Amino acid sequence: MEKLNQSKALIIVDVQYDFLPGGSLAVNDGDLIIPVINELQEKFEFIVATQDWHPADHQSFASNHLGKRPGNMIDLHGLDQILWPDHCVQYTKGAQFSADLNQSNWESIFQKGTNPEVDSYSGFFDNARRGDTGLGDFLKEKGVETIYICGLALDYCVKFTAMDGKSLGFDTYLVTDATKAVNLAPEDGDLALKEMEEAGIHLITSSEIE
Repeated sequence: MEKLNQSKALIIVDVQYDFLPGGSLAVNDGDLIIPVINELQEKFEFIVATQDWHPADHQSFASNHLGKRPGNMIDLHGLDQILWPDHCVQYTKGAQFSADLNQSNWESIFQKGTNPEVDSYSGFFDNARRGDTGLGDFLKEKGVETIYICGLALDYCVKFTAMDGKSLGFDTYLVTDATKAVNLAPEDGDLALKEMEEAGIHLITSSEIE
């Protein structure tokens, strides 16, 4: 099978232990997308990954706010912030990529969420859009024009990565069978798909990519 050329990149978002069953912020059936992503990787010459990489004092963690619990909302420096369980803390097992995920052909890994004062769902920017991971410039320097997004979780990091990619001018595809939603509310995943489609992001299944 001939692989898609370097103008088309696969972005694998946050397939880390804390987002998988048994993790501190587990996505239901999150592990089921790993074989799909591994198969997807066979179709691409150019693959990058993002990694949630939080310091222990990250202000999105409920444990860092007295009397708060995961799911509570706070104002964090002017941004609405949902509080999460501690997750993907730097150098912990939970922050590692799943051993079942093929990592052998990745061009680079872009870490996000390293600033304790702002959350960072997108692989491109933090939520205040002040911090930049360098992913957008890296892709453009390599001649990438089209991006295909997969990984965890659909309604947060995957959605924001896709939306930012689109805003940066990339022709953006979401691979729908290679992502799962957190679904804090049952409809969150479906709403995320609708929002992305309305923004001009193409929804596609892995079998449609040739």
